[in-house]
Amino acid sequence: MKRVAIMGAGSWGTALGIMAARRGHEVRFWSRNEEVVESINRQHVNTIYLADSEIPERVRATGEIEEALEAAEFVILAAPSHATRAILTSMVPVLDREMIFVSATKGIEIDTSKRISQIVADVVGEKFSPRFVCLSGPSFAKEVVEKHPTAVVAASSSAELSRSVQAELSSETLRIYTNDDVVGTELGGSVKNVMAIAAGMVAGLGFGSNSIAALITRGLAEMTRLALKEGAKLETLMGLAGLGDLVLTCTGSLSRNRFVGQELGKGRSLGEITGGMKEVAEGVKTTKALKRLATRLGVEMPITNEVHAVLYQGETVRVAAVNLMNRPLREES
Repeated sequence: MKRVAIMGAGSWGTALGIMAARRGHEVRFWSRNEEVVESINRQHVNTIYLADSEIPERVRATGEIEEALEAAEFVILAAPSHATRAILTSMVPVLDREMIFVSATKGIEIDTSKRISQIVADVVGEKFSPRFVCLSGPSFAKEVVEKHPTAVVAASSSAELSRSVQAELSSETLRIYTNDDVVGTELGGSVKNVMAIAAGMVAGLGFGSNSIAALITRGLAEMTRLALKEGAKLETLMGLAGLGDLVLTCTGSLSRNRFVGQELGKGRSLGEITGGMKEVAEGVKTTKALKRLATRLGVEMPITNEVHAVLYQGETVRVAAVNLMNRPLREES
């Protein structure tokens, strides 16, 4: 049995906590939301996120970072990417060099265009060299806790660390593979959210399967160009953290990012859509960070550019679709 701290009790953090508890681990959630903390401790359910899923009675939640991290061996980072740096900074005084940091966050920091592993290195590296694993892949929280067979990947530069996460969190319904490509795994999990917004826009306009298939395929091309430029491996982008997660998020009805795009395609404003959502759609903020990163690296990402134009420059979804289809003709690869 291991002591697991879950930093962030949204849907995915809650699901991972439930799965860890089912494996017999001692789980402590941290959340700044008092209602979430109280509902987990009193009702053994997260009434705001993943309300239909029972949380094992021995699991506890707290609003105190020190209490959540006490004696923790695995620290799962499950807060939105834009909040990760601030949360890590407040964690530093009580961190231990033996802790294994497991990132379950799929996003890029807006101001710096840094991945979660880089943020952890920035913040925690001031105290000690962090032991880091990225956990990513096609996984809707609701289906994971309902025991739908799911496969994800644990990526780390250390085979020992990735295998440790694999061994402690895998179950009969959650199969974890390992790889050593943190860059590709993180970028795959981030870029797919932007592509999911685009896929939702396509659906919102009323277009069918032809259009979605084209969007996914060209989205994969954008993802691959960027990741390879950053030193990722092609196999990673063709695997669970790349193609697998891209297909799920672009087609699944549980995708928050796809929902945002779909509602935009129907003519609703971004503020109206996100104002009515309980959880963050990572792709909204990641689009801005991704565009900055692509520009800095000189990587062509036309779908990303059009999503950015819709989200932040007032372009309509229909104009974005026309712009993509009217680009100069070229070879596929």
